[in-house]
Amino acid sequence: MAITPHFLDELRSRVPVSDVVGKRVKLAKKGREFSGLCPFHSEKTPSFTVNDDKAFYHCFGCGAHGDVIRFVTETEGLTFPEAVAKLAGMAGLSVPQATPEERRRAERAKSLQDACEAALGFFRRRLNEPAGADALAYLRRRGLKPETIEAFRLGWAPDGRAALKQALTGEGFQEAMLVEAGLLIKPEDGGESYDRFRGRVIFPIADRRGRVIAFGGRALGDVQPKYLNSPETPLFNKGRLLYALDKARQAVRDGADVIVTEGYTDVIALHQAGFGGAVAPLGTALTESQIEELWRLAPGPVLCFDGDEAGRRAAGRALDRLLPRLVPGKTARFVFLPEGEDPDSFVSLSGPEAFGRLVERATSVSEALWRRVAGTQTIDSPEFALIVEKKIEDIVAQMAERSTQFYYRVFLKKRLFSVLWNKRDRTGKAKIIEMKSDAVPEENVSNAQKALVAALLNHPRLIREYGERLVEVNFVSSELERLLMDAILLHSHAEDIEPDVLKDLLRARDHEKTIANICNRKVYAVAPFADPACDPDMLEIAWKDALRRQNLISAAEELQQRLKRGLYREDDAEFARLTEFASDIARQAAAPEEAEPG
Repeated sequence: MAITPHFLDELRSRVPVSDVVGKRVKLAKKGREFSGLCPFHSEKTPSFTVNDDKAFYHCFGCGAHGDVIRFVTETEGLTFPEAVAKLAGMAGLSVPQATPEERRRAERAKSLQDACEAALGFFRRRLNEPAGADALAYLRRRGLKPETIEAFRLGWAPDGRAALKQALTGEGFQEAMLVEAGLLIKPEDGGESYDRFRGRVIFPIADRRGRVIAFGGRALGDVQPKYLNSPETPLFNKGRLLYALDKARQAVRDGADVIVTEGYTDVIALHQAGFGGAVAPLGTALTESQIEELWRLAPGPVLCFDGDEAGRRAAGRALDRLLPRLVPGKTARFVFLPEGEDPDSFVSLSGPEAFGRLVERATSVSEALWRRVAGTQTIDSPEFALIVEKKIEDIVAQMAERSTQFYYRVFLKKRLFSVLWNKRDRTGKAKIIEMKSDAVPEENVSNAQKALVAALLNHPRLIREYGERLVEVNFVSSELERLLMDAILLHSHAEDIEPDVLKDLLRARDHEKTIANICNRKVYAVAPFADPACDPDMLEIAWKDALRRQNLISAAEELQQRLKRGLYREDDAEFARLTEFASDIARQAAAPEEAEPG
């Protein structure tokens, strides 16, 4: 398919984005744009816009962005050429014909695919002959039903050096073509070619359209390697394809979860148990291309790993591949099976319902990252917390998308602070004590936090430098904290955003009441730095001083809670010092502030 930039421009001009998006999303016209609920993430207030003049869609909530072709590939799981062909049909355009060289390559690929189909027929026939009795018995011992064996077109390669070669050359296929298709091996010394697969159960590998393009073979007995795959060929790139992808595509459209396992038999067992979205990489660790293929199927595939050390290592490699590619609307979940189990054995012994419960409780990427940074480390001191914090920063730095970095940093650091402050005294003899220092009135705390966030909305330039420093503040209002998070996220997509535009976008995300509660004269009278008219030269100084006081309040509260929860006994050497320190910082934070500049 010779798709030129000129043809793509013509296609985009003829097919309005709103026409295609409108078939999946209820759109409302607003000026020169359309808006609706984003199809890529769950939301109650529309943040998804479509602009036909600029020929793109954009979601201010999850960051999804693209043209009409990308929308079709993302929502229907089609490849780029397939999406172009579909849209061309809608536009009444003919896709440009391939060049002579492209046609020759296509004809060659078709011939190779014909050879693979002929080989498949040979392998399937042999499975049901007397010579394939051991292979068939092996499949039945694995619990596979006859209809499953048929659906996955399993076969048997006889234990002879040239059985397949003789059969296919007898059908008119050239030896050189069979070598190119990966069915025969040609020795480098010029000797006679021979069958690649011998004495193995055969698992045909299909492309996303269901056409057989390669094979996997499992040896019976102690023959090594146990599993053998076709080599790279003009048809087969093992780093780009997933086993059973053709079957999973339809199952996922019907509502099935995408579940990634480590092997052929795991996939087949899960399909037989009702998990039709199961797929597997082809003898390699999960690749970047395979991750993108998974995301074409679903935004949150479940990665299922065997319950052994090799499975845990595979999970770690998959997590490393995911990190640079995490963006809003694309993630993954992890299932870790019990020690010594794989999906095949687990479903056989525990049943589909038990496996379904594991999928429902799958671990999020954020939780998997926390387990990685925390490990078995006991986080009971600032020294250990600093080690974990360094790991958090190293992990977040691998993420390419700014808003993704922000939210993962927030999650992991808040988890760290929570663990550090809530550790219990190991002796179990701690006595709960009451702090004698005066508590900071909650109303004052709330007003100070309102002013800090109001200043960011009225002066968005502060968000870039200081927004994330508010993450460590213990907000007394969850609505205020949610407003802050959304403001930082929106700012990450448009750093030069104007205050009024930022507030309008936040109101569209259901923050109107909270904005009215913090951006008003009452708050500005108490904290002039929050006022839109604050002197720019004094703004930053006043805001940072207010943040310092708020951090003191948070520190005092955390330390008080630590003491109240019995982390130290009254006879502990640290008890008196920490109690005095908590009282001092609480008094300092609660002391009357000097008049704010502004």
